[in-house]
Amino acid sequence: MMRYPMTKEGYNKLLEERNDLKNVKLPHILKEVQIAREQGDLSENAEYKFGKEAQRNIERKIAEIDTKLSNAEIIDLSDYQGNQVIFGATITLIDVDTEEEVVYKIVGEDEADIQEGKISYTAPLAQKAIGKEIGEEIEIKSAKGTRVLEITDISYT
Repeated sequence: MMRYPMTKEGYNKLLEERNDLKNVKLPHILKEVQIAREQGDLSENAEYKFGKEAQRNIERKIAEIDTKLSNAEIIDLSDYQGNQVIFGATITLIDVDTEEEVVYKIVGEDEADIQEGKISYTAPLAQKAIGKEIGEEIEIKSAKGTRVLEITDISYT
């Protein structure tokens, strides 16, 4: 059985998405399928075919989310007393060459959103940062070359 590490916030967001799919979107699609079914010949009824496909997609997504929720491993850092980068930590990094500062929170795969400063624990940067402490450097290779980033802060909120 695969475990899905996630923050409490990520778990709640996934739960909200599941509830929206199950209680809002699926009933809406089922109603549309019923209306299309009542229009007669189903073999040439595009609305019916589209509705059934949308229904299958929503049901598939609900099942996928249910699996993740039932196998979720919620990581709670409220009592964490360490000083290393771990899952759920928010890290501040400074590029040693450009002095550009970036802040990332290390989260589960479904929570990752670079626009919100959230990176998956499976991302190369997170993988290199996990286990490190303030003052340590990590080297990241990209298409633009190698960057050296220093960890300047770690928080666990």
